[in-house]
Amino acid sequence: MTGTANETNRPVIGITGYVEDASFGVWNMRSALVPYAYVRQVAEAGGQPVLLPPVGAPASLVDRLDGLVVAGGGDIDPALYGAEPHPEVSGVRDFRDGSELALVHAALDRDLPFLGICRGLQVLNVALGGTLVQHLPDVVGGRTDHSPAPGVYGHFPVRVEPGSRTAEALGGDTTPTVAHYHHQSIDRLGTGLRAVAWADDGVVEAAELPGRAFALGVQWHPEVGDDPALFLSFVAAARIYAGGEAADTLTLRR
Repeated sequence: MTGTANETNRPVIGITGYVEDASFGVWNMRSALVPYAYVRQVAEAGGQPVLLPPVGAPASLVDRLDGLVVAGGGDIDPALYGAEPHPEVSGVRDFRDGSELALVHAALDRDLPFLGICRGLQVLNVALGGTLVQHLPDVVGGRTDHSPAPGVYGHFPVRVEPGSRTAEALGGDTTPTVAHYHHQSIDRLGTGLRAVAWADDGVVEAAELPGRAFALGVQWHPEVGDDPALFLSFVAAARIYAGGEAADTLTLRR
């Protein structure tokens, strides 16, 4: 860090985290963590990342944030959208569900710039009253390339609606090849959400809330990709939010 104006005026970006067992050094213990790829992308886009573990009341911190990233993770409890659990549902953490749903509602109430990634898109959808497909192979003819194998990303293009906020955030790219790792997806859209990107099998891969400066979620994992455009656009929106500038002054930096 050099102490320049750009470094001292970074918008504060909250990133939701996990509470899981983790190994580091000689230790194996319960930890609050987030994959470093999220932190790196936010920092390289000009934001100051802060971890929001799902303990206490992180929604009470929304007034101190300039943007919110809801990160990937395990499945959401199907009871939250009125469904019985499918046998393939896994990784449910009730404390994380409650924490992130409260965060999403608080962020939307303040029109805080919001980026949901994978599970984050699903949390946004459930927060707005939507439902999820609990196991994609059941509805896409057994296709598994949305999640090829444990710890292995699938890479294939999605079709993004031209003129959407998501397409704008991607620098106008409407057929990006992206990293997929999900066995669930949006089923019924939540109130106000609009689907704006799809895989070739019809699976919804992005949705957004029209009329806001930046409120969208993607089903893929941009944090592991080579194109920083989505994070650059998100952090630019957070900088505008922090400075109280008009939303129409936002420009993409690539």
